[in-house]
Amino acid sequence: MSDAGEFVDYTLQRESSWEKAAEANEHLGGLKVYGASVGAVRGTIRDALKRHKGLSHDDVTALSSELWSEPVFERRLAAVVLLQTKVKILVNTDLTRLEGFIRQSGTEQLVDPLAVDVVAPLLGRLEGQARERADRVLERWSNDPDPWLRRAAALATGGPTP
Repeated sequence: MSDAGEFVDYTLQRESSWEKAAEANEHLGGLKVYGASVGAVRGTIRDALKRHKGLSHDDVTALSSELWSEPVFERRLAAVVLLQTKVKILVNTDLTRLEGFIRQSGTEQLVDPLAVDVVAPLLGRLEGQARERADRVLERWSNDPDPWLRRAAALATGGPTP
C-alpha cells in the first residue's frame, strides 16, 4: 500500500466508532464499515493531500483505486472525496475507472456523489472529441442492465433517476 493509502486507512480506523459502524452497517449493501463520520473522511483526505502535495493525475487515480480496492465503506467514500477534490485533473478516459467504481458501489451513498460531484463536472469540462466519447459512454451507461450505472448516468446528465 502507498504511504498516502496507509495514512488514509489508518486514520479512518482511528476515527471509527463501533456504535456508528453497527448503525451504518444495516444500510450499506454488505460493505464493511469502520464507523468513521463523513466529516472524518473529508478531513482525512484533506490531511492526506497536505501531506502528499503535488499528486499527479496518475497518483490521484492510483490512490483512488487503492482506497476502493477493499470493500470498506469509509475507504470507498474517501476515494470519492479524493476524486471530488481533484475532479479538475480528471480526463474522459477516467470514466472507465469510474464505471468500475459505480458497478461495485452497492449503495447510492457512493453512486450519487460519484455521479453528481465527479462525473457531471468532468462532463461539463470536456469539449470536442473527448466530449463526444464521454457522451457515448454515458449513453451506454443509461442502457446498461446495472441499475447503479443507469442511476449514475441519469444523475450525471440531469435526467430522471431510474
